[in-house]
Amino acid sequence: MIESLKNQIKSKLEQYLKKEMNLDIDIVVEEPKNASLGDISVPMFSLVKVLRKPMPEITSFAIDVIKGFNLPITEIKAMGAYVNIFIDKKKLSLNVLKEAYTNNENYGNSEIGKGKNVTLDYSSPNIAKSFSIGHLRSTMIGNSLKLILKKCGFNTYSINYLGDWGTQFGKMIVAYKKWGDLETIKNDPINELTRLYVKFHKEAEAQPELEDEAREAFRQMELKNPEYLDLWKWIREESLKESKQIYDLLEIDFDSYNGEAFYNDKMDSVITELENKNLLKEDNGAMIVDLGDDMPPALIKRSDGGSLYITRDLAAVFYRKKEYKFDKILYVVGNEQKLHFEQLKRLVDKMGYDFSNEITHVNFGLYLTNGKKASTRSGNVVKLYDVLTKAINLAYNQINEKNPNLKDKDLVAKYVGIAAIVFADLKNFRGLDIEFNIDDAVKFEGQTGPYLQYSSCRITSILKGNEIDINNIDLDLFLKPHYFELVKLVSQFKSMIERAAIETSPSIIAKYLLQLAASFNKFYSLEKINNEDIKVKNTNLALVYSVRVVINEGLRLLGIHYVDEM
Repeated sequence: MIESLKNQIKSKLEQYLKKEMNLDIDIVVEEPKNASLGDISVPMFSLVKVLRKPMPEITSFAIDVIKGFNLPITEIKAMGAYVNIFIDKKKLSLNVLKEAYTNNENYGNSEIGKGKNVTLDYSSPNIAKSFSIGHLRSTMIGNSLKLILKKCGFNTYSINYLGDWGTQFGKMIVAYKKWGDLETIKNDPINELTRLYVKFHKEAEAQPELEDEAREAFRQMELKNPEYLDLWKWIREESLKESKQIYDLLEIDFDSYNGEAFYNDKMDSVITELENKNLLKEDNGAMIVDLGDDMPPALIKRSDGGSLYITRDLAAVFYRKKEYKFDKILYVVGNEQKLHFEQLKRLVDKMGYDFSNEITHVNFGLYLTNGKKASTRSGNVVKLYDVLTKAINLAYNQINEKNPNLKDKDLVAKYVGIAAIVFADLKNFRGLDIEFNIDDAVKFEGQTGPYLQYSSCRITSILKGNEIDINNIDLDLFLKPHYFELVKLVSQFKSMIERAAIETSPSIIAKYLLQLAASFNKFYSLEKINNEDIKVKNTNLALVYSVRVVINEGLRLLGIHYVDEM
């Protein structure tokens, strides 16, 4: 509501200046750091520069203009170079409470994406390798963005672009043929294949010719060697089984599992188009596209005729544009792929298409363990399933200690354990590296997922057995700072969701929920919520009910279950 008022004041002032004075000025509208100075503040520095009039005259003029807007404002004051606005706290609070109470889980819904399509490429593990903790970031950031975008009215299409093709399979074939045992692999496919992959890289340090053998094995795959393709298909199926185990646990699904191999028969047309547009050049037997002096060329085809990752990505982006008619395509991929996506955008642009700016790299940092990146090839990988299982067990132990008679302890522990791991990731700005610590993540206090779940449980307990009469509340209570602070935070939910969608950043919602929960717990310490005065009681119940609506829906948007008891 306050965000809506700020936008209205900004828009109306800018429109007035354009119409009456033919001035195009970006008016800043903010909130004062000190609440006693007002609820909304408009700095006048930009107008002084343009109109060249004394500050008192400018602020007086601005006050007269704002007063004519018929907004829910109780007072406007000029304070130095600022016009400070005091809003009608009673009216705003009543509107917020009624909207949250009426709409419940639909509170905060937005239409900024109505009629627009967004394709999201995320998770995308490499097959034949364990699903590690490192895959969590892409998986959960992508899933949360899908939920946030849907909340904003976008049509979303989620793609798990499996790493199911490339030279790594040549390495796997060489390792299998040299050191593998079929029965051992069948008994424990992914772990044994991972062991062979690690062994290949260790052996290749002393025998670099193994890399050439791997490239040749992959070339044979591309030439449709039946033995190699049968082995590849089996590895893909076994890998999907392990991935599905993780996705089921996290309750995540995708609209498509078309991986890199899906585009093998779609690359020739792209290469032909590059040739027809005179973009392809030969370079030492390889085929490249020159992308300009500020960027390395894109390697489209190797000298041995083998395909490249960017060639498949180029084929994929054209396929997805045709299939999903996207207005934007998001690639939730690590920071280290920045150049790749810059090249992809430049390629699309050089080919003469107008949607290169719709290609967005949603980058993220690494998970670190003791300051080091995990690596499959070196063998120091932490399996995500093991991490989730450990978190669930830790949550179960804490729940069992605090609430031994809780019903459905196993299910609650699952939701709390997963919340701990997911929130520990999403509360951080995605571009940063994260030092992973499972024990800190599962704590029931501090900046954790379980803390938010516990805050929601506390409100559920308060509301139990009570009815709320939303039409019988004491609006004077919202003149108290701790009441209005809470309702103001609740009112910001929609704007936070829209910001998270626009900035492709779930951490905006995560940090906001922590702020809201902290404000609620402060309120809880100051007020007896089940007050003897029925109007005060109704007011308190309606307010905390609205807080719970936001916490629960906010958790859902992060891919986390709320619980009623823990």
